[in-house]
Amino acid sequence: VQLQASGGGLVQPGGSLRLSCAVSGSIDRINAVGWGRQVPGKQRELIAVVTADDRKTYEGPAKGRFTISRDYAKNTVFLQMNNLTFEDTGVYSCNADLVGRPYKTYRDLWGPGTQVTVSS
Repeated sequence: VQLQASGGGLVQPGGSLRLSCAVSGSIDRINAVGWGRQVPGKQRELIAVVTADDRKTYEGPAKGRFTISRDYAKNTVFLQMNNLTFEDTGVYSCNADLVGRPYKTYRDLWGPGTQVTVSS
């Protein structure tokens, strides 16, 4: 099972980016997928999560500006980020809680991140 984040890049303050997280491998059930980020000088934090029944939670910097959504048919989760600021610069990674085949549970699984740089 692998998680692959994409969609990062360079954006100006006030701009938007849409990140994608592709979950691949032999999967039986996805319980939840989230997005975390690590900004310079801080530890990685989980900022948005969507569950299998489409419950969404947001933490700190994601509240009011970011939207998490999912396409479980394609095993893909998105993070729409609007009104980006310099403080949003960092590495964004996806996180999952899922069950692989056969009967292997993955909790707090992280994939490699994608760099987001907010700069004028």
